[in-house]
Amino acid sequence: MYRSIKSILLALSITVALFSCTERNEPATERKVSTDPRSLQISENRRFLVTGDGKPFFWLGDTGWLFNRLTREEAEIYFEDRRKKGFNVVQAMLLHDVPSRNIYRDSSVVRADVGQPMVTPGNDFKDSVAYDYWDHVDFMIKKAAEKNIYMALVPVWGTNVKDKKVKLESAKKYAEFLGKRYKDQWNIIWLNGGDIQGSVENKIWKAIGETLRKYDPNHLITFHPRGRTASSDWFHNAKWLDFNMVQSGHRRYNQDTIKKEKNHFGPDNWRYIEVDYKLQPIKPTIDGEPSYEDIPQGLHDPKEPRWTAADVRRYGYWSVFAGAFGYTYGHNSVMQIYKKTDKNPAYGPRDEWKVALNAEGAKQMIYLKKLMLSRSYLDRVPDQSIIAGQNGEKYEHLVATRGKDYAMVYTFTGRNFELNMGKIEGKNVNATWYDPRTGHETAMGQVPNAGVRLFDPPGEPKDGNDWVLILDKIN
Repeated sequence: MYRSIKSILLALSITVALFSCTERNEPATERKVSTDPRSLQISENRRFLVTGDGKPFFWLGDTGWLFNRLTREEAEIYFEDRRKKGFNVVQAMLLHDVPSRNIYRDSSVVRADVGQPMVTPGNDFKDSVAYDYWDHVDFMIKKAAEKNIYMALVPVWGTNVKDKKVKLESAKKYAEFLGKRYKDQWNIIWLNGGDIQGSVENKIWKAIGETLRKYDPNHLITFHPRGRTASSDWFHNAKWLDFNMVQSGHRRYNQDTIKKEKNHFGPDNWRYIEVDYKLQPIKPTIDGEPSYEDIPQGLHDPKEPRWTAADVRRYGYWSVFAGAFGYTYGHNSVMQIYKKTDKNPAYGPRDEWKVALNAEGAKQMIYLKKLMLSRSYLDRVPDQSIIAGQNGEKYEHLVATRGKDYAMVYTFTGRNFELNMGKIEGKNVNATWYDPRTGHETAMGQVPNAGVRLFDPPGEPKDGNDWVLILDKIN
């Protein structure tokens, strides 16, 4: 359904109606606390997200290049699958390229200028002229809302800014367009940036963040950084940044050859969270792009070993136990909505996206979410003092977290470990092994809650024999 007729209506699509009502002298706007019970807010202690009615919100994200790859029918398949698997956030790029086209061949902007979104009157899908790129974006956002899924939107991918395809004034106009268009749509989160350092064209990212906040005071905003960096490296004190995001990236330890900089920790994503957790003012933090399932290690060479379900579990539990408010999963084929007819797919995908929806790791993410919501949520803190002796290096690393009446310790290898007991009240505590692969709990019964105690996880120690030890107060 190629819509070349739209070029005839070019003058109309230069968004005269959109910008003619713009008030250029509007005062800067602070973020509002929405009264919508579905809106996302920062918790009172500034560590977590909650919904507008005060309920804890555990961000379980998926990553998908949806807007230029999915038909309306395919969008229904995608969002329904992710709903059933417990995902409640989808991270997606509005503009992967400048300009971008969707599957219906609709262009996103006029003359490759992000300051001129290509919009046409009407939004009837049956009218090939009326239904434009942004109508298709609207359709998907509303489809996600039907499934109670939030859309974490990247306005424009970082490469386009790095390549000078986005000018400062156009960036401001574009962010204004987005803010005005989506400020009243409840399921929106803004991911400024897009796999890029905040120091690259910093003025562009600053302008987008400030303009989004000005015209959309209702939604949370963060910055999506490049691999092995964090938004806090550049924007922690920015008024428009509500929470931090890190990208621990897709490289294994011996592939991490980037010059060591401040707060650069390679694949140890728990370290990035640990740094963010100590910053002032306090802001929530999350790993928004760890290693994705079935991506080649190192990202670009399909001959390299692939990241597995065990790896995405490890990054999930490491980061959340270290203090993150949630976790974003990704799969190579699903991320890029890979189809066998694609001529030049990225990163060597193997299964088509509809098959990859059911990848092992995707089905296991729900167990992380269920575990964290199974006990008191807003009082949870990271606490490595629970672990006696050394925490362990690389894959042997243990990470611990606790609430008022419970403590949890994650081991990726299932090795023996010792704990300092007495971190929660009681002469004895209930001990349980939790299996991240199945969500199954194996009760060990009561154990003494004093001194140092050795715990031996089920199975033989090896990578991927991961377990969570849960210690619960006895009521």
